[in-house]
Amino acid sequence: MSNMDPKEELVTHLPALRAFALSLTRNRATADDMMQDTVLKAWSNMDKFTPGTNMRAWLFTILRNNFYTSRRKLNREVADIDNVFSEKMSVKPDHDGRLQMRDFKTAFDRLPDEQREALILVGASGFSYEDAGVMCGVATGTMKSRVNRARGKLTELLKLDADEALELTDTATLAVVGNPAMPS
Repeated sequence: MSNMDPKEELVTHLPALRAFALSLTRNRATADDMMQDTVLKAWSNMDKFTPGTNMRAWLFTILRNNFYTSRRKLNREVADIDNVFSEKMSVKPDHDGRLQMRDFKTAFDRLPDEQREALILVGASGFSYEDAGVMCGVATGTMKSRVNRARGKLTELLKLDADEALELTDTATLAVVGNPAMPS
């Protein structure tokens, strides 16, 4: 919520929007295309944005809707189940903790779309359960349930014990897996 001109404010949300697109698509080129489509739709429909409301949530909703529309269109194509092609297109960042980023990405990719989306919105992007629920068109309780199930599944997939300390430097990863020291 800002007093800034909406067209100027839109630009400030581009890094978060790109990160969300990349997390949904898991492909840099597709993420860039989706982000470009989102910005184009937002720019051309700026008259529909209500100044003083949450621009970031509005943009994330547009991007999310574009993602699911494109997924429905691609249902007839063959999926990259073994990540043969997507693994060749990305470079994993170095991670100095016990939880390696590659392991986390593999586990995260195994989550259902709705659970990944919930973790991205609530854990990594910092939206409240209420805002995330509104963006996804579900009740707050449904969003809480998705986040909880996703965190539980990640904990299981990564073979984490509740008593074990996580030695991570990435606060977004900490938020996603639900470290009690991090707000969610």
